[in-house]
Amino acid sequence: MTSTQRRHLAVTLGVAALLAAQVATAVAQPARPTPAEQLRRDTEAIHALGVSGVQARVIAPDGRQSVATSGTADLNTGRPVSSDGYFRMASTSKTLVATVVLQLEAEGKLSLVDTVDHWLPGAMEGTGNDGSLITISQLLQHTSGIHDNLPGYTTPQEYYQQRHDVYSPEQLVALAKAPEPGSTRGWKYSNTGYVLLAMIIQKATGQPAHQEIEDRILRPLGLDQTRWMGTSPALPRPHSKAYQLFGPGSLVDVTDQTAVDHETSFATTTRDENRLLRALLAGRLLPTRQLAAMKETVSVSAEVQEFWPDGRYGLGLVERPLTCGGTYWSHEGGDGGYITLNGVTDNGRRSAVVSMSEARGDTKEHVLEQEKAAGALVDHALCAGRPSTP
Repeated sequence: MTSTQRRHLAVTLGVAALLAAQVATAVAQPARPTPAEQLRRDTEAIHALGVSGVQARVIAPDGRQSVATSGTADLNTGRPVSSDGYFRMASTSKTLVATVVLQLEAEGKLSLVDTVDHWLPGAMEGTGNDGSLITISQLLQHTSGIHDNLPGYTTPQEYYQQRHDVYSPEQLVALAKAPEPGSTRGWKYSNTGYVLLAMIIQKATGQPAHQEIEDRILRPLGLDQTRWMGTSPALPRPHSKAYQLFGPGSLVDVTDQTAVDHETSFATTTRDENRLLRALLAGRLLPTRQLAAMKETVSVSAEVQEFWPDGRYGLGLVERPLTCGGTYWSHEGGDGGYITLNGVTDNGRRSAVVSMSEARGDTKEHVLEQEKAAGALVDHALCAGRPSTP
């Protein structure tokens, strides 16, 4: 063999060795699951925690949808979970309320610096809160200092006793508590603040807040699977039964109940909730200035940071970091056994919603693990196709 032939053979062997190494590396590293496969794995992981039923939907930038379900819609019959099942929107409706308020501000019908007393004179009397110092902006961002004292159940007995109780907005506001003397006004989640905002919407427009939401958001976007429930304790069909875990061996079907704040009580689906978030962040519901104001955030409290790590709150929207870099926008909701997490990228092009029909609220550890598993599903869905940051 000549020296030239030896060099050619060495080069050939070197190339072959490199190719063999690349093949070995490819074999050693399993292929990343497709977004649909990852969604299925994530819904199954939530169900594996003990959550009875899970449904999730992701919409990609090209409009393609992926859906996945896990568990059962009824522990007695084993009926499967519907990917189009209704659930209580709960606190995600705060985004609807905030959007209407900002639309009214854009129309010059109110100002974010207006006080509660300007619109609702005397509404805060007897609560220890000063309505002349609390602005609409503070209500929207949970920096008003108003502490919740709303009715609620913590045991099965309380659920059966209270599930059909109906309260007026004025009754709920009257239960509000003021901050402790000497405390500074920081961020504190306040459902009562949004009860007041709904009352202000009615005062400014002459229509109930739920009607303004219907006229300004739901009907223009074609969200016909989002319905105001009012004082009805039932849900549209199909829906999974909702369960609440109160303690070991104490899992209760809590589907049949009236929302405490029935003025903004909506039932929805993963389809409609995705479409709502995408439209909002794409600028279809608010002018540029109002959407920018909605996205001006402050840090949430240390207590809530456990559930929303590095989370920040705007005006009816939550900003949370993505593991692949950047942030996303959301507003989860939890009420009556239904827990829903959601998210949409800043440009409104990719979104995800996961709804669980069981609240494992017996221990803080269970609450956190359910929150983290659902949050991971949203993160994986929004990061699909992008590399994770180190």
